[in-house]
Amino acid sequence: MKLLTFEYNGKEGLGVLSSDREKVIPLSKLEIHYSDMNDLIENITEKEMEMAEAAAWANPESIAAFFKRDITMRAPIVRPRQDVICLGINYADHAVESSRYKGDAFGGERPYPIYFSKRVNEAVGDGENVQAHADIVERLDYEVEIAAVIGKPAYKVSREEALDYVFGYTILNDISARDIQTRHKQWYFGKSLDAFTPIGPWIVTADEIPDPGKLSIRSYVNGELRQNGNTSQMIFDIPYVISELSQGITLLPGTIIAMGTPAGVGMGFEPPRFMSEGDIVECEIENIGKLTNTIGE
Repeated sequence: MKLLTFEYNGKEGLGVLSSDREKVIPLSKLEIHYSDMNDLIENITEKEMEMAEAAAWANPESIAAFFKRDITMRAPIVRPRQDVICLGINYADHAVESSRYKGDAFGGERPYPIYFSKRVNEAVGDGENVQAHADIVERLDYEVEIAAVIGKPAYKVSREEALDYVFGYTILNDISARDIQTRHKQWYFGKSLDAFTPIGPWIVTADEIPDPGKLSIRSYVNGELRQNGNTSQMIFDIPYVISELSQGITLLPGTIIAMGTPAGVGMGFEPPRFMSEGDIVECEIENIGKLTNTIGE
C-alpha cells in the first residue's frame, strides 16, 4: 500500500494510491482522520490500515478519488518531527569516489557506520522545486537513498526483530552543497539548507517490501543515468542500523533513516558534474517508485 500527502484547493490531505497508480483516494472519504502523516503513523489502527488497503484495490470512482494530475503531491512527511538520521558513505563504491574528491586515501574498510543528521523544516515533494541557493552554493549535488520510516517506538531491539519496527519505505534525495560540506568538519550545514530534502513520492508500507536489501536504486540528471546500484551494496543494512541506534536512542514513530547512496554522484565524476538551475533530477528505487524534482532558484 502506498500512503501519501497531497494538496487540493490549498489544503493538505492524506491519501492512498489506487492500485493502477492513476488516482488518489483521500483517507477522509474512508472516515480515517489524522492531522498529518506523523499522526497517522503513530496512531493508525490495524482496521484502518485494512480499510485503506481495500480502497486501493476498489473502484476509485465509488470513493470520489482524485486523478493524480488534479492534485499537488507533497512529501509524504512534510514536516518531520525530528531531524532526519542519515548514513554517510554507506556504499563502498561511493566511499571510493568520495575519497578521491576529497583527496583522501580510502583503505577499503568501514568498521563503523557514519551517522549525521539533516535539518528538514519542510520536505520537498515529488514534482516540487529544489532551491539551488546559488548565492552561497556552487557545487550542488544529488544522492538517491532508500529511507526507512519507523512505525513504533524502538529501543534496544535486536537485528533480527528490527524490521518489525519499520512502518514503510520511501525515496530521499540527500541534496548536498559540496563546497559548504567539505569546508566544515561536520556535514550538517551543507546538508540542511532549506528545500534540500526531497522525499517521496509516497511511503510504501513494509509488508510490500519484505527485503529492502535487494532493490535496484538509480538516479538520472536530465534523463542521463548517473547512479545505478543495488541496496545489497550497502555496507551496513537497515536491520543493523535500527538495532545499533536503538541500543541508546529511542527511535520514535515517524523517524526517517536515510541509508546512504551508491556511486555516481556529481562529485564522483572527473571533472565533477554538479547541478544548476533548470536541471531535472530523478531518483528511482525498485518497488517504491520515482521521485522527480527540478532545480529552481
